[in-house]
Amino acid sequence: QVQLVESGGGLVQAGGSLRLSCAASGRTFSMNTMGWFRQAPGKERDFVGYISWSNGRTYYADSVRGRVTISRDNAKNTVYLQMSSLKPEDTAVYYCAATRKFYGRDRDDYDYWGQGTQVTVSS
Repeated sequence: QVQLVESGGGLVQAGGSLRLSCAASGRTFSMNTMGWFRQAPGKERDFVGYISWSNGRTYYADSVRGRVTISRDNAKNTVYLQMSSLKPEDTAVYYCAATRKFYGRDRDDYDYWGQGTQVTVSS
C-alpha cells in the first residue's frame, strides 16, 4: 500500500503562484511515476503532469505546459507541483497519484490517490 497526502492548496489571486506538495509513504519503492491531476466542479478529473521517481523526467498537459513545474525530493518521498500565472480556470481540487508504470497520462494508469487539495484562483 502507498499513502499520499497533498498539501499547499488555498486561495490565490489570478496571476499568482502556488506550490502543492504530495508526501508519499508506505511501499513507495514499488512506484515509478507520480502524477498530478485536477478536477473542477462538475468536470472530469484531468491530467496535469507526471514525474519519474528515478530520473526526474517530466511531462505536462498542454493546458498547463509553461506554467507548472513538477519536481521531486527522493529523500523526503515528496513531489511538488509549482504553479504560476494562475488563472480562474485553474480552480480545482488537485490530486497526486502514484503508479508502477513508467509514465501515465490517464487516471486508469494510476494505482494510488491522495485525498486532494483545493486550489481557488480569484479574478
